[in-house]
Parts: sequence; structure tokens; C-alpha cells
Amino acid sequence: RVSFMNNQKPQKPTLSGQRFKTRKRDEKERFDPTQFQDCIIQGLTETGTDLEAVAKFLDASGAKLDYRRYAETLFDILVAGGMLAPGGTLADDMTRTNVCVFAAQEDLETMQAFAQVFNKLIRRYKYLEKGFEDEVKKLLLFLKGFSESERNKLAMLTGILLANGTLNASILNSLYNENLVKEGVSAAFAVKLFKSWINEKDINAVAVSLRKVNMDNRLMELFPANKQSVEHFSKYFTEAGLKELSEYVRNQQTIGARKELQKELQEQMSRGDPFKDIILYVKEEMKKNNISEQTVVAIIWSSVMSTVEWNKKEELVAEQAIKHLKQYSPLLAAFTTQGQSELTLLLKIQEYCYDNIHFMKAFQKIVVLFYKAEVLSEEPILKWYKDAHLAKGKSVFLEQMKKFVEWLKNAEEESESEAEEGD
Repeated sequence: RVSFMNNQKPQKPTLSGQRFKTRKRDEKERFDPTQFQDCIIQGLTETGTDLEAVAKFLDASGAKLDYRRYAETLFDILVAGGMLAPGGTLADDMTRTNVCVFAAQEDLETMQAFAQVFNKLIRRYKYLEKGFEDEVKKLLLFLKGFSESERNKLAMLTGILLANGTLNASILNSLYNENLVKEGVSAAFAVKLFKSWINEKDINAVAVSLRKVNMDNRLMELFPANKQSVEHFSKYFTEAGLKELSEYVRNQQTIGARKELQKELQEQMSRGDPFKDIILYVKEEMKKNNISEQTVVAIIWSSVMSTVEWNKKEELVAEQAIKHLKQYSPLLAAFTTQGQSELTLLLKIQEYCYDNIHFMKAFQKIVVLFYKAEVLSEEPILKWYKDAHLAKGKSVFLEQMKKFVEWLKNAEEESESEAEEGD
């Protein structure tokens, strides 16, 4: 009997168990945001607008008050001066304080000082990080409930906090709310936000933060669907004084278009579509997305090289490459109409042969093939040889090309003297 008892698992405690006797009044106070709000507001009113003193007061109060439970109330007060009702209006019957973001002056310096208050508070009470992020997401959804000046201050503050890493760029998701976008609130808010963010850091730092949370390609969504074009975005943000952001989005679009182009090209090649169709498609994409011929020739080269399983034996790979590239030379020739494009292709070939060790000895053979197939002409080849080559494996490749380059120079001299005789 005893041993049977011992084998039973200890019972888990249940919540329905004992009732502790508490006086009703104490219970109400402990779980009452109003009480908490009064303590904070009273404290802030006593410290006044000296933000150093505010930070000290908040630091000390954390020891006495339950910040963990009342994070939302705390941040509501610091931003808006009191607890916010749904939609972003201040609850009527509440006392409020003027020591808050919304009642402060609308300038960058003041907002930088407020950002310091939030930084110190969150550094001191690490557990407030998540609550603060939730608060900002909520405030962004409430934007229509705030005045224009309040929105501007919040935008500046958010930009500064994004720059110094107190906030994560994923909060920007709230700005894609349909109603805010439709009424132009999101775009106007984004202007102020990005201005202060770029002012604190620079566009590259902003780009890194956006990329981390996959926002780098979503900025167009700040506008309604019928206005989601690079042109519209560019015009709006350039006029607002954010040329860097316009250029960044333009670049992102181009990068996206280039990736699309490469993917589509590889599919067309593996299907074996006729070259004339492929060339037509590529030219349309170039025009539509403003992609240069140099960029396109690099994309075609890497697409052509990635459609094959290459032989692992060095002596066989050159032969295989020549056969493969001969077949694709008309496609490459269509996009080497400028000397600069030919040079780009040469550098891509050099890079490829250097990065893929089996191709080291094939470089000269590929160049000669492209010369014969009129993909490359002598001038870019001579320029590459003289001073436009990459450092990667240059001694090997220049050595390989020596005889051919001498032949080209002689051929050039001969044709010049023939031309003179003809005169």
C-alpha cells in the first residue's frame, strides 16, 4: 500500500486552491492602472520639463511601481500625457501631464532629448523593450487620432529611436494599415520619420535595418495600389527633400528587376526558346526597368554558364566550354554593341575562370572564340590587356593572352599600312 502511494506522481498545484485573505481595497489598488497613472503623472508634474530629472524620476519609480504590468500606461503617459482610449484620444476624465512628447516643442533637438529618456528607461528596465515596441506599433495605428503636430513629433522620435537601435524596423509594418495608406497619413509620417532617421545615421545604415526585417522592398506600399510606382515614390520623397530615399528605392527596384530577368532568362534557356525571342524579351526588360547593356551582358554570361554541368577534368572542360559558348555567342553578341559592354564581358570571363579553377587554362580559348564570333572586338581586348584587367590571376591570364594580343597588334598595323597604300 505504501509503495503504491510513493509511485504516484506528485499532484500539480491547481489554481482553484487556497484563497488568501486580502482586503478588497488593497486588491483594487494593486491592479488599478488609474492609481499607477496618478503616481506617474504626479511625479512628472513635480519634476517639470527638465528631462534629466524626468529620467531620474522614472528610474527610481521602477523600484516602487509595477512597470512590467503597466508598461502600456507608462508609455501612453510619456508620449501623450495620459492614458489613451482606443483610437488615440485621451480618456476624458483623466488628469494629464504636459511633460510628454505631444506637449513638447516640435523640433529635432527636443525629440533627441526625449529619445534619451526612453533609452535610459529601457536600458535600466530591459523587460520594457517588448512593451515599448508594442506601444509604438499601437501609436502608429492611432495616427489619425492625433493632430498633425503630434504626428510630426512622434515621427521624429521614432526615426531617432530606430537610428539608435532602441526600436526595430519591423514596427513600420503598422504604417501599411489600409486606412492610413489610403488617406496619405502613412506617406506623410514616413517623410518625417526617415528624415530624422537619416539625419542620425545615413541611408546605408537605414538600408541595413530595413533589409534585416525584409522591408527593403516594401516601401512602395506606403502608397495606395494605384500609386505604387517608382516614379510616384521618387517624386513624392524627392520633393519632400529625401532624394537619398528615392534613389535607394529606385536601386532596389533595379536589383529586383535584375533578379527577375536572370531567373526568366535561365528558364527560357533551359526550355530552349529561340534566341530571337529571348533577345526581344531582354530588350523590352532593359527599356522597362532602365537596365544598362553592361548589366545585361553580365547577367547573360552568368545565366549561360549556370545552365551546364561542367566536367571536373581540366583537359575536358575547355573543349566543353567552347562548344557550349559557340552555341550561345549570337545571344551574347546582341548585347555587346558598346565597347564598355565588351569590357564588362571580358572582366566577367576573367572572374569566372579565376573562381572556377578548372577554367584557369580556358581563358584565352574563350576570348579567341568570342573574337571570331564577333562578340568581342580588338579594341576592348587590347584595353583589357594593357590596363583594364582585374588583379585576379592576372599574371596567368596575361601570359595566356600574350601571343594573341601580339597577333592583334600586328594585324592592326598591317591593316593600317594597307589602308595608307590604298590612299
